[in-house]
Amino acid sequence: MIFVCVHNAGRSQMAAGLLRASGGGQIQVMSAGTAPGERVNPMAVQAMREIGLDISDATPSRLTTDDVAAADVCITMGCDDACPLVPGTEYRDWAVDDPSGQPIEAVRRVRDDIAERVRELVAELAPGALG
Repeated sequence: MIFVCVHNAGRSQMAAGLLRASGGGQIQVMSAGTAPGERVNPMAVQAMREIGLDISDATPSRLTTDDVAAADVCITMGCDDACPLVPGTEYRDWAVDDPSGQPIEAVRRVRDDIAERVRELVAELAPGALG
């Protein structure tokens, strides 16, 4: 599983952190960006800490074709056609607001939106991971 957004600094990092926490180790997770930023969005870090998850050590990374090829599922969030298409990889697009430059209240809404989508994803792909 790979989560992809433009800067790999907010949405994809939150999604990866949420999946790592709720996937019960049954789903391998990566995240990357099509134009990675220099650091993870501090508001995303704060929003995740509020629910007991620490993504402060995450580092934005550039998406490669090899990353996509290594994933069974590629979930994009706002990177449109910049994601390489690899045969055999399932693609899903999540229309999630970009938290960049937003106040913490907006970032919390984005986090909660992603958290709900991740819960549904885990229920679909690894139902035994849910408690």
